Amino acid sequence: MTFSPIFGHRVFSVLADEDEASTQTGMLDASIHLPGEWLTSLIGFIAEILPGWRDDPARPAQTAETRLTSQLCARLTSASRHTPGWDFLQFRREEPDETRGGRSIDLAVAPSGVLIWIAGREYSEYRTLLPIECKRLPTPPGKDRDEREYLFSRFKSTGGVQRFKAGHHAASHTRAAMIGYVQDRDILFWRAQLEAWIEGLVDGAVQGWSAADKLGLAAHNDTARVAALQSRHQRHSELGPILIDHLWIEM
Repeated sequence: MTFSPIFGHRVFSVLADEDEASTQTGMLDASIHLPGEWLTSLIGFIAEILPGWRDDPARPAQTAETRLTSQLCARLTSASRHTPGWDFLQFRREEPDETRGGRSIDLAVAPSGVLIWIAGREYSEYRTLLPIECKRLPTPPGKDRDEREYLFSRFKSTGGVQRFKAGHHAASHTRAAMIGYVQDRDILFWRAQLEAWIEGLVDGAVQGWSAADKLGLAAHNDTARVAALQSRHQRHSELGPILIDHLWIEM
């Protein structure tokens, strides 16, 4: 296990067998076998990159979600290529969802040049390891924009968590992630606000929402101005529950 300086907790080692993996990286027909908990390390790696990306003086100032996510994708790609143990990954933008091809995932993580096995499932460069949805906090104003869009939209199925709950995104996955770009107020404000919004959805008897959908705060680093949260959601009967890791960064 390794220690995370951002959140101050331990994360699982990157590779199940580092010596074996080091000889395989770059070979398309090679295989890397990872423990089921490895996705926790991947999410921790992404979290470690966020503050340096935000504070990079060379990064052009942006506020739009698509531009921010494009910048972040570029930084994650560079970081993975230059960080031992992560150079077998690639990060891609606007990746078609594996089961809903007409919908796109904001940010997707996939193997690069190797086959990865996790809990008996094979992942190649054509199969996403971790789907990631990105949202701004607050939601930008506009016609047909719901202020609760990180969670839910009353106008259309554009809510971030809503898409995962409905199986519009990541129907073939049991774990996903969301990145929240906090552009006003702070992390603690938005945690309380999302909790209030979920309570409102429950009180309003909005189908499929319950108190169990609330986000739990896993870690908060005031100095780096980042936080990790988690939520678990039931989906319709054909799909099992999905665990969502939320990484928030105050911009």
